[in-house]
Amino acid sequence: MRLLGKVAVVTGGAKGLGQAMSELFADQGAKVIAVDMMPLTYEHKNVEFYQLNVADSHAVNEFVEKAIATHERIDILVNNAGITRDAMTRKMTDEQFDLVISVNLKGVFNMTRAIGPLMETNNYGSIINISSVVGVYGNIGQANYAASKAGIIGLTKTWAKEFARKGANVRCNAIAPGYIMTDILKTVPDELLKRFADLTMLKRLGEPHEIAYATLYLASEESSYVTGHVLEVNGGMRL
Repeated sequence: MRLLGKVAVVTGGAKGLGQAMSELFADQGAKVIAVDMMPLTYEHKNVEFYQLNVADSHAVNEFVEKAIATHERIDILVNNAGITRDAMTRKMTDEQFDLVISVNLKGVFNMTRAIGPLMETNNYGSIINISSVVGVYGNIGQANYAASKAGIIGLTKTWAKEFARKGANVRCNAIAPGYIMTDILKTVPDELLKRFADLTMLKRLGEPHEIAYATLYLASEESSYVTGHVLEVNGGMRL
């Protein structure tokens, strides 16, 4: 029970990585608020759902007010919500670029702007931003996604400094997952999946629980001296 009594918010918590994180946190004693545009695809007695578009700053502020009124505090924030709209740069539309930046980057900013200062006031908090191997190394056909995930790394390092600058026990870290077997990859041809696996030292793709356990480490007191760090969980990927 490494998160006993903690209150955690997980964005993009309806399925995939967000589901794995929410269920693991709940199993470890946390009260989890899973937020997403889509309804939950699972049930857990310690996971409650709130429908939210993280790109809508007004809606985010309203959500945080309600969460604080109910739970009094938020100890852990996992910024996991993200989308893709892939295209080669020369063919990428303004709409494709703007939508990905709005959800993946502005959404992270909206959530942390609303919750980070509350953590600072409470003198406790762990913010975990889900970046990507693509944000570290780039990827063909994902200029918008790469920019959003690289931007998350910059925000992470900035917030690690900002929220602890007056001595508050607030940490901010990022995780950069590699290719993980979520629903998105289940639609990819086996031939391409094998190519992705061959890019890693371990010669396999990751599983959602492997990212969830990395997130649990950063959320728990076991990482009490870790902040401003980008943890790459990618099987030793070489791009």
